[in-house]
Amino acid sequence: MNVDDVIAAWDAADPSAIHPTRCVSEDAYQASGEAQAELLATVLPAGCRVVDFGCGDGRVAIPLRQAGYDVTGADGSQAMLDRLAERDPGMPWVLSDGLDLAAVISKKTDAVVSLAVLIHHSYEAGEAIVEGLRAAVRVNGLLVLDWPVSEEPAEGSSWISVTTWSREQQDAICKRVGLKRLDSELPWGVFRAVKAGG
Repeated sequence: MNVDDVIAAWDAADPSAIHPTRCVSEDAYQASGEAQAELLATVLPAGCRVVDFGCGDGRVAIPLRQAGYDVTGADGSQAMLDRLAERDPGMPWVLSDGLDLAAVISKKTDAVVSLAVLIHHSYEAGEAIVEGLRAAVRVNGLLVLDWPVSEEPAEGSSWISVTTWSREQQDAICKRVGLKRLDSELPWGVFRAVKAGG
């Protein structure tokens, strides 16, 4: 799926469909975001500037902000950003498809977190988003990406299916855009922003 198709799907999504825990209860939904924010805090420097790309209604962004991070929500779906503004009126946010993130935030950030975003996109769109997210992060900053690796990689066929990547695909993209994979216990990839081609 391309970027515009995924954004249109999220714009039309019922709030109950945006995360599996929402089908359990609103408390379970909130708890899942708090747990993921706690995991992110194990790698993000305390109080740093973080952009949560694909923030949706703030499931992870809000608890990160409550933990003392300088968080900006970013999403391609205005409907999702409207929900974020309802849940946390003080949270700064930007409308971005990821490709233009560096331009819309205007100043490079310390870190970008992007959970449950790349999994919904085609290889071509996912690669373009990774490049856009990298452009928004200062050299030596961090990117935490839900960018699954598989021994049998496959592109998802719809916005709710999961695209997986080979390690070789990811390594080639990382080299081209300037990312260095870090060792981490997190369930997502953690990358250091470096000079491209290195």
